[in-house]
Amino acid sequence: MPSTSKASRIFSVVDQKEFAFCQSINRTLRFRPVHGYFQVASRLGDGWFWYLVILALPLLRPQDGLSIALLMVATGLTCTITYKLLKRWLIRERPFISFPSINCGTPPLDRYSFPSGHTLHAVCFNTVLAMTVPGLAWLLLPFTLSVAASRVVLGLHYPSDVAAGALIGGSLGLLSAFGLHGVFSQIAAAA
Repeated sequence: MPSTSKASRIFSVVDQKEFAFCQSINRTLRFRPVHGYFQVASRLGDGWFWYLVILALPLLRPQDGLSIALLMVATGLTCTITYKLLKRWLIRERPFISFPSINCGTPPLDRYSFPSGHTLHAVCFNTVLAMTVPGLAWLLLPFTLSVAASRVVLGLHYPSDVAAGALIGGSLGLLSAFGLHGVFSQIAAAA
């Protein structure tokens, strides 16, 4: 049974406080280049970009790329389970659903808003890379930030959804990099 009573009351108050900011950011969709850029960032943030990075790692780094790729796959699965459980339990409607004056800039992948799964994955993967391949992480940081920003610009998330996704994703990325990197290095070495 979803925990809607207390969470719903809290989200209702927070939604009202974040509404004006969300609406002002969402108005930038009127500019076609802005809308197009954030639609592409969001679509690539669905996973496609990260799948390419994961597939490329063994080629880019023959010495440890396979172990990092396996680490990212395992961490990505953990991220997916985490955000899906939180969304089902906390049930926060997306801004464009709660406030009709906010336009939906691209179709959402699911119904609920908290936390931002796109941001959670992007920050998690960027964190894993920061701990294992810092140069690549710096190179991909603008993409990660674009994915996070796209969620608010496109009317799909509140800033607090994005902040929570970043916090959870960064934490899972750090735990994974520090706790599992050695395990996946051994697995990759045995392969």
